[in-house]
Amino acid sequence: MKVKTLLKFCRGAVVAAVALAGSAALAAETLTMSVWLPPAHPLVSDVLMPMVKEIETATDGDVTVKVLPAPLGPPGAHYDLAANGVADIVMGVQNYTAGRFRTSELAEMPFLGDDTVARSLAYWKVFNDTLSKANEYERVKVLAVFTHGPGEAFSKEKPLTASDAFDGMKIRVGGGMAHDVAVAVGGVPIEGPASKAYELLSQGVADGLFFPFESVESFGLLPLMHKGMTVPGGLYSTSMFIVMNKAKWDRLSPEDQAAIENVTGEHLITRAGEMWERVDDQAREAMKGKIDVSAATAEQMEFLHSRLDPLIEKKLADISEATGIDAKAAFAEMQAEIAAAAK
Repeated sequence: MKVKTLLKFCRGAVVAAVALAGSAALAAETLTMSVWLPPAHPLVSDVLMPMVKEIETATDGDVTVKVLPAPLGPPGAHYDLAANGVADIVMGVQNYTAGRFRTSELAEMPFLGDDTVARSLAYWKVFNDTLSKANEYERVKVLAVFTHGPGEAFSKEKPLTASDAFDGMKIRVGGGMAHDVAVAVGGVPIEGPASKAYELLSQGVADGLFFPFESVESFGLLPLMHKGMTVPGGLYSTSMFIVMNKAKWDRLSPEDQAAIENVTGEHLITRAGEMWERVDDQAREAMKGKIDVSAATAEQMEFLHSRLDPLIEKKLADISEATGIDAKAAFAEMQAEIAAAAK
């Protein structure tokens, strides 16, 4: 090869290499994630952080996620942070913004199920089949919706062994279904995010709370709680979401979108459900000898059904009216999916 030809070839190779590097740089996307839970919380350490790593791996480094050192707003603001592009990815709780996400109430119903994986996967299926048609999340890309484990009742001092145990009791709740359950059973709901539970209880604002086992331990409440009651299927559950800014999602290549969907959705929801079950079991063990937990008696269950079954029926009618979906049919599908998973 002549010298001039060789030089021309080398220059061409350099230009091509630079162009390819430039294209790769343009294709790379760094997403920001705002997290309001403490880093040690299992939802962060065992679910969100592994998701961050899997997104980078699945996209071959085209998409990375930077977890911000501090949340960009309070828990209830996180949906809007993603919708408005202030953060690219967020986790949030639907009922921290009252009345906004009506369809999530279907997954929060009393007595729905003790298997958190089955409940959450059923929720995701029904969300994709039906609930998404309500367009409650039209400003974001939904990566997952799921629930925590069955919500139970705990009190600082008051025994929870009688049917009227909740009469007049000030119960910390996160809002949504837990609020309505507290009212239905005679309690006085005191709303506040999970991160404020210790403050509300330690200062005497609340006498007890509705929480899954895990949260009693995670939020440092073991020294404050002395009584507990469990209900088959749970008194309620709390729905959560992981969403992404839609404009950022649309900017990604179809290949990167598909890769991210492979490590979110069912995959991520299963991981979250297994995490909740594991940490609920750990919290039960930690409570032994510290909190007197008893299962609801037959008399208590009769009372609870007399108060909560009508609430379920009313909720289904209200959801249908508010969203235009057939909530009763969607709930029946969810129940059938959960029952099938238990076989």
